[in-house]
Amino acid sequence: MKTLSLNNKKLVYAVSGSGAPVVLLHGFAEDHEVWENQVATLQNNYTVIVPDLPGSGASDRLDETSMESMADAVKSILENEKIDQAVVIGHSMGGYVALAFGEKYPQFLKGLGLFHSTAFPDTEEKKETRRKGIEFIKKNGAYLFIKQTTPNLFTENYKLKNSDKVVTFIEHLKEFEPESLIAYYYAMIARPDRTLVLKNFSKPVLLIIGKNDVAVPYKDSLALSHLSSTTYVTILEHSAHMGMMEETDKSNEALESYLQEVIK
Repeated sequence: MKTLSLNNKKLVYAVSGSGAPVVLLHGFAEDHEVWENQVATLQNNYTVIVPDLPGSGASDRLDETSMESMADAVKSILENEKIDQAVVIGHSMGGYVALAFGEKYPQFLKGLGLFHSTAFPDTEEKKETRRKGIEFIKKNGAYLFIKQTTPNLFTENYKLKNSDKVVTFIEHLKEFEPESLIAYYYAMIARPDRTLVLKNFSKPVLLIIGKNDVAVPYKDSLALSHLSSTTYVTILEHSAHMGMMEETDKSNEALESYLQEVIK
């Protein structure tokens, strides 16, 4: 793991492999280890960078948490590694950060991917769900929140066959600070519509969509597919919101196929 200082806050990230740089951004209530199966494959051909976003894992929470401030953190990592351009792919909230990065720093983007994520803003219903989540976290803490909500991100079939993996995943996150989760929720509520980022991006965009995803609904994800001039779409038929775990091989194939197209 590498560490740099961002506004006197510790920012931690891992670098594996060699070749063209690929940045994988984890989602809400996750850390860089959610990508371990993808790093194991992609590091054979690429330099894979997986940060703990500010407030997650070993990285300090910033004084002001927003998609834009986390995009600044990603830029700081690239500058620290002396990287001029990278493919940036984000899972869920990490996709929101990737879009903010694309809006602020398009010159740094070689490719852009949304993995179970969206460029649409929250609906009023979604905002209300997040507000209820904030109240639950304030009352019960982060661990109980993660323990209750995380299983909903997997299909019933996956949970049935891999209950040990789900439990291990949850237990790994038990030290999450409630303040970080609350800050993320407020930041997600506040984020704007970023469909223009996809419309204006001149290079191919990657969409990986879970057929059974309830966090980022299938039909909403499909609606993004026509926004870019070129979009690579992979539908994970047997996944909900955690395709990197639920359908690892198909996820890795989608990532590798996309990277081969955008990195030439």
